[in-house]
Amino acid sequence: MRTEDVLAALATGLWTWDNAAGAVTLDAEARRLLGLSDHVELTESAVRARFHAVDWLEFRGVLALSAAEGTLGELRMRVVDDAGRTLRTVRLRTRPTRGGFDHLMLGTVEEVPEALEGTSTVRLPVVADWHRNREAFLLDAGRALAEAHSTVEVLRVAARLSMPGFEPSGLAVFVGEAGRVKVIGHHGYGPGEAEPFLDQPLDAAYPAAEVIRTGRAIYLPAPEDYRRRFPDAYRKVAHFGRTSWAFLPLINAGRTIGAWMAGFSAPVTFTPDERSVLTTVARMLAQALGRASVTESEKELSVGLQRTMMPTVQPDIPGMSVAARYVPTGGGLEVGGDWYDMIPLPSGKIALVIGDVQGHDVRAAGLMGQLRIALRAYASEGHHPDAVLSRASRFLAGINGEGDGGADQRFATCLYIEVCPASGLLVIARAGHPDPAIRLSDGTLLVRPTVGGLPLGIIPDTDYPTSRVVLEPGETMLVCTDGLIETGGHDLETGWARLREIIEDHPLDREDGNLETLADALVQAVHGPPSHYTTGPLIDRREDDIALLLLRREAPAPAALGAPAAPARPARRTVLTIAQAEPERIAEARQQIRELMHDWPDGDQTDSAVLMVSEMVTNVLVHTDGDAVLTAEISGRPGGRRVRVDVADASDELPHRRHPGEMASSGRGLVLMEILAGAWGVDPRGEGKNIWFELYEADSDAGFEAIT
Repeated sequence: MRTEDVLAALATGLWTWDNAAGAVTLDAEARRLLGLSDHVELTESAVRARFHAVDWLEFRGVLALSAAEGTLGELRMRVVDDAGRTLRTVRLRTRPTRGGFDHLMLGTVEEVPEALEGTSTVRLPVVADWHRNREAFLLDAGRALAEAHSTVEVLRVAARLSMPGFEPSGLAVFVGEAGRVKVIGHHGYGPGEAEPFLDQPLDAAYPAAEVIRTGRAIYLPAPEDYRRRFPDAYRKVAHFGRTSWAFLPLINAGRTIGAWMAGFSAPVTFTPDERSVLTTVARMLAQALGRASVTESEKELSVGLQRTMMPTVQPDIPGMSVAARYVPTGGGLEVGGDWYDMIPLPSGKIALVIGDVQGHDVRAAGLMGQLRIALRAYASEGHHPDAVLSRASRFLAGINGEGDGGADQRFATCLYIEVCPASGLLVIARAGHPDPAIRLSDGTLLVRPTVGGLPLGIIPDTDYPTSRVVLEPGETMLVCTDGLIETGGHDLETGWARLREIIEDHPLDREDGNLETLADALVQAVHGPPSHYTTGPLIDRREDDIALLLLRREAPAPAALGAPAAPARPARRTVLTIAQAEPERIAEARQQIRELMHDWPDGDQTDSAVLMVSEMVTNVLVHTDGDAVLTAEISGRPGGRRVRVDVADASDELPHRRHPGEMASSGRGLVLMEILAGAWGVDPRGEGKNIWFELYEADSDAGFEAIT
């Protein structure tokens, strides 16, 4: 007898469904049961019209669940006529072929006798409210798991899941590691109750172990099912009083990474709807755990790189204090090319180094590590700052692009500062890096223009001229990478303006205003409150990595009893050298005067000072063969302050007053000083001369009005 004849005698039909093509094939008995005409092949839409709409939606869910679990799917459905009237009830059974729901599905259809239509135990009634609750639950669970960024957060979300209509009383998440099954999180167990399940062999006769081994879900609707399949394990869980259990694989990127257990105190039959909810939650949970694992691995790698590459600063420099911060970028592995270093020199001095390798990736971090080691080696050999940077530039140019034919060449900016703790002398060599800034004793911040050369690695043989600055007692130097200045859409000018407010308002002269709190305040001004630190805060929402160093020369101790009191307000002072070959630095001299007089109440006097400085420095560069040394100082109390500017050079020739005509292009310097300065003069020296002028805050008539 043929199989078709046997099935027809049992009122059972056969069907196949090609989900990819949307085509359904039915045999003669299946067509009869569905009330379809004698077509060999039908479309999905034609078959769908023969079922009740609600039942069809549920059938789609059963098919998807059957394909996902590789299990037999079963459902009772109402067959309707063209007018929507119910003709009969049939039972559909299906199992996916290889390829799952996206490919071929095979199944049977058989008529359910009328006497049994109302006694189904396989399928619960379809209730619209239950479906709405299910969708709302899945949306909420998906959102909460998507927002969890660590394994702890994912497990916390999993423990709070409240499923519609069948809330579990116990939850556990298992992972497979090195041939073992371990519990990484659980809920609904008292102290010590989960101890027998925390660590088991992968080949143990336990549901979670079998799920991890096979990748298939296990549903245990009743204690008898658990006892029959896993007798030894059941003896360990019987006292919990639960009646149903579901163990589902956690599959991420095609790999079973663990298992999820949901235990229920009330009986659960695990209908297709209930299994669909559990399977969906397991998928979301697996993806969330996978993301959290990747994030935590990247974080561990980046923090390890940071701690390895970022040195600790030396806290016990005589007469000085230092603070440092490194804030990694917020993208990718959170590593970048910014770094700082502090190097003891053979001479007893200290070298401070800060730099930035182009890029925010692992290659930038690797080059940074190599370059930092090379700089430390050259400095430890006792080379002068300019020689250290020259050698470092040759080193970076030599290793740039190794292994890729030079396709990914990188350059690096760098600031190298040789510090003499005893005198406060700073010898600075700069390779394309932002200038240092000095916070003066009265709180004023001045960006110190320094000479420099190209970034490291661009041209191997490059010279790096040096600048000399004296850090006076009570002054603080800030050096940083451009991430601190330019983050948030700022350029150099507006970025320094933002930092100036923080630095000038910070009380470094108080116990609660040390360098560490200033370093925190600078980073927080750019990125917001810190989360945790390496050598400083790691901040979220970071555009660029940041390195910064603060160096403070301590002010002298308060005078002893009976000694003359120190001045209530320290003088504000700046020094700048303008070389013959650098006339463009006259603009920097003008800017220094404006920054020094930033709080001077008379804007005309400020403009007068800028004009006179420009004339004095220009005369030195035009009429002598030497460099100009500019010294500017503001002293006194507010309301009665004095600004004095000295420009010294090495020429013995004194300036002469001339009477230029209207069309003359020079000869006006001394005339302007006579008109604009409160006082001025020329002082001969042993070698060279010094031209100076003074302005007084109390004078309100000095200014451009005197010219008219």
